[in-house]
Amino acid sequence: MNYDINRPWLSLDNWQKDYIETAPEQDCFLLCGRQVGKTTAMSIKAIELCINNFKKGEFILICSITEKQAYHMLAKALTYASEKYPKEICKGKDKPTMHKLLFKNGTGIFCYAAGETGEGLRGYTIKKLMIDEGSRMSEEFFIAVSPMLSIVEGSMDIASTPFGKKHKDGSEKFFYKCSQDNRFKKFYISAEDCPRHKKEFLEEQKIKMSKLAYAQEFLAIFTDELRRLFDDDLINKICIKKRDERFIVNSNSKYYIGVDVAGLGDDECAFEIVEKRSDKKIIQKENILEKRNYTTDTSKKIIELNRIFRFSKIGVDDGGIGFGVYSELMQNDATKRKTEALNNASRITDKDGERSKKLLKEDMYYNLLVLMENSKIELLDDDEIKASLSSVQEDEGKIYASYNHPAEGIVRGVWLASNSKDLNIFCRSF
Repeated sequence: MNYDINRPWLSLDNWQKDYIETAPEQDCFLLCGRQVGKTTAMSIKAIELCINNFKKGEFILICSITEKQAYHMLAKALTYASEKYPKEICKGKDKPTMHKLLFKNGTGIFCYAAGETGEGLRGYTIKKLMIDEGSRMSEEFFIAVSPMLSIVEGSMDIASTPFGKKHKDGSEKFFYKCSQDNRFKKFYISAEDCPRHKKEFLEEQKIKMSKLAYAQEFLAIFTDELRRLFDDDLINKICIKKRDERFIVNSNSKYYIGVDVAGLGDDECAFEIVEKRSDKKIIQKENILEKRNYTTDTSKKIIELNRIFRFSKIGVDDGGIGFGVYSELMQNDATKRKTEALNNASRITDKDGERSKKLLKEDMYYNLLVLMENSKIELLDDDEIKASLSSVQEDEGKIYASYNHPAEGIVRGVWLASNSKDLNIFCRSF
């Protein structure tokens, strides 16, 4: 049967069926490669538990690193429930929202971001806790949420791609501990075993990524040799800027935008706006994430933002689908002299015509790192930005991230701002 992305329950993999049918009281551990269907399986299981297993007053809590990631699973659950059990969904004042999906039998699903510590989730009593991207959550989060399962003898399903075994201090991460805990029923799913991944795509990733990075992201293997580019202390030090209630343009500042162009489907397009002030400090103004289907939509959004901020430069990756956006901006009178192609795969050429050994992508990320380490930049206090930066890793001189959209936009905007003539560039050897 062909796979239907809008109705994935029609062609579930065997492991997905096994997981969905696992007894409600059983704790489950899912160690997965990228895009193997874990979120789909968890969303379907959540609905089946509420409709066919739980009693009135028993609830599921879905958690992920950011609100958007958590809501993504709830949205999938609502799609499935609307097809299979439409008459069971509450209406009126109890109708579905971004944070809840309630059923007429008195059960339901709640959905929230984990935050840094999970403090905001204290007080819930939960029959099933479903955690997505658990490998990236802090120990404090699990300390906060574990008691909510105790009173009703609830259970936990935790899923993620791996992200190392240990914290910076050498202690084992909670997610890795779960992989060693016999009370969990374990599911190990490699991307190479997923029928929806094309072999050609995986072969391309093997070339682009280091062996360790590929093993972590696609083979779902714990590796500790990979190095995070931005550690938590640095992220928390720099991500302190509060978002303005409305767009405020300072006439003494210059503005730049870096754009990560989305592909089709659920991919996100990131518009990252930065301000370079008269004191040479770079401040992030906005992080806009939108799902796009057409390059024309992305181009229109950039042109619209340009009317507000009158950007000095616009940075777009002109490779792949980004070429369409770049071409459209180059044909527009308001943006054609500002638009700069920042292709991840290109290399910088110096004044003597020598090409850099590093790719532009690596130079842009190291540039951001140096500015952060020297406190020359402030980024927004935003869960999506923190999650994106924390996912950036380095191995064999290559940079990659599992949630790269905001980070890719930020490094482009910051690269343009920091390489303008009125800002000194920091140099660092790696």
